[in-house]
Formats: sequence, structure tokens, C-alpha cells
Amino acid sequence: MSETKLSELAIQEPRMIIVEVVGAKKNVALVRLNRPEALNALCSQLMDELAVALLKLDMNTEIRVIVLTGNEKAFAAGADIKEMRELEFAQVFGGGYLANWSALSDVKKPVIAAVNGFALGGGSELALMCDIIYAGDTAQFGQPEVNVGTMPGAGGTQRWPRFTSKSFAMEVCLTGSRITAHEAKDAGLVNRVYPAADLVAETIKLAEKIAEKSPIIVQTIKESVNSAYETTLNQGLRMERRLFHSTFATNDRKEGMKAFSEKRTPEWTSS
Repeated sequence: MSETKLSELAIQEPRMIIVEVVGAKKNVALVRLNRPEALNALCSQLMDELAVALLKLDMNTEIRVIVLTGNEKAFAAGADIKEMRELEFAQVFGGGYLANWSALSDVKKPVIAAVNGFALGGGSELALMCDIIYAGDTAQFGQPEVNVGTMPGAGGTQRWPRFTSKSFAMEVCLTGSRITAHEAKDAGLVNRVYPAADLVAETIKLAEKIAEKSPIIVQTIKESVNSAYETTLNQGLRMERRLFHSTFATNDRKEGMKAFSEKRTPEWTSS
């Protein structure tokens, strides 16, 4: 979906996304999936709202990091089966079904998932699109699509093997079984596990720490790390070197090194 179409999209009521500006310096956006009666099942309206919110936040120069979460019971329990079950091949193929889910992957700013409760199917895939995943100790991850006669369609078969292993991904996707937060951490999917009640606050602390850095350098690093999953090692190393060289054209690189030499806190301009 183009930026123009996203910005013009009419959002229905009730709204299924809640956006708050948080953190001591008010430079972190907390985006909550807000469809609790359906365990935050990812229907078209919710995903359209999320795409619009992410576009606006990515363009907002005051926001430096985005935290995506649900509630303690569910991050997102999957795509909305009630919405999907009557669809035919021509509708999903011709209509580009799930295409707008890529909005999260297109965000230039860091996006951190704070996952409590169920992160199943599309909910798991949504978390995997984020740059960092923190989980509550009650979180459960899984790809149960095989149980309802289909397969992951928003990255499940592609991101699980990149983040864990081929064997682990096969087991998760072929059995539809759930894994715990600690199992996800052991597999390399999750960075840290916290008590469910503390998760969002701890994730915001991480976001604030990243938000202290130069926005333009943070976005450059994100682009470079992401390239590791899409290129060969030699191609990635060349890209990293070029991006490193490009930082020498920024005022923030000059300010950062000058501040280090002068033993003071740098004042970033994102230029």
C-alpha cells in the first residue's frame, strides 16, 4: 500500500490500535493492539490501522523508537479465522491478501516487540517482523496454521529458520505446537524474558536507551543488520563498509567523536 493510500485510509470505529508517546524524553511510541475481545486477532481493520500508525510514526521526527505490544493475555492470537474462512483463492491472490502486513518490515526506525500471552500464527509472524523481541514469562509462540489446513503466509516459514534453525522451524510449523517464552529465548527468537507485569516497562527502558543515540546512525545500523539476512557474507560486508563510510558525511558522526574527545554527552541533530 502506497504512502498516499495509507494516509488517506478511513479508520473505522472502534479503533483497534492505541498509540501513546512514552519515556522520560517523550521520544518513544508505544503501540498497543487493542482488540481484547478477540485476543487481538489480526483482522483487516486492525492491520490497516497498524499500517497507518507505523507510517505516521516513521515520519514523525520526534519519535525515535517504536514499541509494539498487546495485553497480558495476548500479543496477538493469530490472523482472524472468521474473516478468512470464506475467502477464495482468486480473492486472496488477486487482492494481495496480507500485503499490507509488510508495513512493519518497512519501518526505518527500530521496532521492539513486547510479547505477553499468545503470539500465535500471524501474531508470531508480527513479532518476528520486529527488530528485537522481549517476552513476558507467560508468552507462548507458535505457527498453528497447519492445524486449520493452511500454512504461514506472513513470514513464518522464512523468519523462523533465520532466527532459530531449519530443524526448529520445521518442528514449529509442521506440528503447530506452541513454545514457551524461555524455549523461545533458548532458541534465539527472544532476547530477554521478564515477569509479565514488568515486560512493557522493561521494553520501554530498552527503547529509551536506543533513543539516546543518533537517529540517523541507528537507522543505518538497522539497515546493515537486516542485510545480513538477505545477502551473502561478502555482499553484506561490502554494504556494511559503504554504510560505515557514509556516516562520515553526517554531522552526528562529527559531533559524536568530538563529544567523546571532550568527555561530554553528544547533542545529536540527525543530520
